[in-house]
Formats: sequence, structure tokens, C-alpha cells
Amino acid sequence: MGARLGREPVVTARPAYSCALPPTVDVVDLARLAERLGYRRVWLFDSPALHGDVWVALARVAAGTERIGLATGVAVPSLRHPMVTASAIGSVHELAPGRLIVAFGTGYTARHALGRKPIAWADLARQYGQVRALLKGDVVEVDGRPCQMMHLPGHGPARPIEVPLWVAASGPKGFATARELDAPGVVMTAVPPEDDREWAECALLRFGTVLRPGEDHTTSRVVEAAGPGYASIVHAVWQNAGDAVDAMPGGKEWRAAVEAVRPEGQRHLIAHQGHLSRLTERDRSIVAAAGPAILEPGWTGDAASIAARFDAAGTAGVTEVVHTPAGPDLAGELTAFAAAANTA
Repeated sequence: MGARLGREPVVTARPAYSCALPPTVDVVDLARLAERLGYRRVWLFDSPALHGDVWVALARVAAGTERIGLATGVAVPSLRHPMVTASAIGSVHELAPGRLIVAFGTGYTARHALGRKPIAWADLARQYGQVRALLKGDVVEVDGRPCQMMHLPGHGPARPIEVPLWVAASGPKGFATARELDAPGVVMTAVPPEDDREWAECALLRFGTVLRPGEDHTTSRVVEAAGPGYASIVHAVWQNAGDAVDAMPGGKEWRAAVEAVRPEGQRHLIAHQGHLSRLTERDRSIVAAAGPAILEPGWTGDAASIAARFDAAGTAGVTEVVHTPAGPDLAGELTAFAAAANTA
């Protein structure tokens, strides 16, 4: 069930297609559409400062759909006591047996939006192990005290609760942690390098939009749909390197706008707004300054080029491409991406 270490990499000619959505009030309607369009899974963000609660939204989607898979994209274990996470997993599993996977990550966006750094990989590994042991029904020490899922029949699912726990892996430490945990799947934001293609399940998160004939970076629909992905890179540069964002087109003005609104120590409260979802006015300005560069990151192109990228990703061991639609017309974005994924 874990990573296929020492074996031939899994290769698929055309990976499955899934989608990642924020936990918003209309997420159930979007999930139903994704189900009709053949999406494998609906992944939901876990950024409490930016969106609604991931577990409430997953429960709503579980109850409101019939067969589509459910996933956290990705859950941040440090935001909750391990028992809270394990109980939430059990509740969603009861509503949709066999449909849930839970991917854990260090919390890049979720924690930065709280003014905190992502947790260390060692801490993620410990919390992952605690949740996994709780789901088995084991007694687990958390903060120096023993804990165990004590749910009586009818108060929660019987243990063990068989829900796969994945890892959102990035960099050598992330991949090493996923291997040490024998995670059954990994989530990545780039096509895996040649020495990291042994995973039985590998999901690739990709933002972008399917271009229609005649569209380019000046088309308003494209700006709204592709812009948030580009803006997320701006957010990351600012978060990691501060004034290094000045080297990006419009970056100095963007940083000045952030600094004008909030004092030092509070700027994280606005810099990540709209992450991978919508453009703020500040982000709209830097997207306009970038020009055609907004089409370069992620997967933006016509249907044929998207299909070709699917095939290349499958050859690299990706088993599932997770599309992150953005802008005001998520239904339209989901429909267009599903059509591209099925383009011969």
C-alpha cells in the first residue's frame, strides 16, 4: 500500500483528472458538476484564514455527491489536535466509505496566512504518525498524554478506519519523509524528477486555463482565470525574500501597496488574499504588468497542448492531475479542462 520503493515506476499514458477547490458555499454544486464531468476526485483547500472549514465542506460534498472521490488538498495537521483530525476523518469516511484520502502538508499558505512558518518535516512526520495510529485504534501519546478513539458503536466508525494518508512532498526532505512514512501516495506541484517516480499514486497540482481560439493574456477571461496562479508566485517570492519581489514586473509597486495598507508584522494578513482563487486589486495590477508571462506558469494553453501535457505527466509517473480552477466562472473552467483531458 505504500510507496513502491525499489520497483519500476508507475507509468500511465493519460492520468486521471481531478480538481482542487476552496471550501466555499457553492462547493457542493461544483463537486456535482465535477462528478458529472468525470473528475476522479475533488480536493479541498485547508486554509482557515482564507476559506471555510475543509472538514465541514468535505462532509457537505460527501453527502451531496454519489461517487466522486474526496481529498484534502492539503490538510495541515498542526492546525488541529491529532484527535480532532482523526475524528473528522472518521466522520467523512462514515458519510462516504472508501471515497476519502487525506493528504498532509507542512502548511505553506495556511500557516503563512496566520503569521507562522510551515512546520518542519519532522513535526509533520510525528503528527502524521499520531493520526495514523489513532485511526488504527491505538493508544497514542499526544503532548505527553495518552489518547485513543473511544467512539462507541453509532458514535463513529469502527477502528481501524481505512483511509489512505498521503504526503504533499516537495524537495529532498519532503520526499524522504514520504518514504520514511511509507505513504501510499504523494502530492506534488511539479512533474516528479527522474529519481522520484516510484510512487504508486502521484497527484500533480496544476493551475491555469484552457485557451479558446483568439484568446491571449489581454483577454479578460484569461486574466481572471490564469492571473491568480501567477499572483500566487508573487506571494511566494514576497513571503520568502521580501523586496526580491521588486525584480518582478510591477513588483515594487505591489509591495508598496501591501506596505501602505498594513504595518510591518501585519502584512501577511492581506498579501495572501485570493490565493489561487481570485485576483485582488493589488494582484490585478501586477498581473497586468506581467503581460504574457501570466501564461507561462501552470498549464495554460489550448486543449491539444493540455492533452499533450497530460501524456507527458503520465510518462513521468503522475497518476492524477489536479486542476485548480480560478476566477468567477469555476463551472466553465471545470468543463473546459475536462474536455481538454479527454482530447485525443
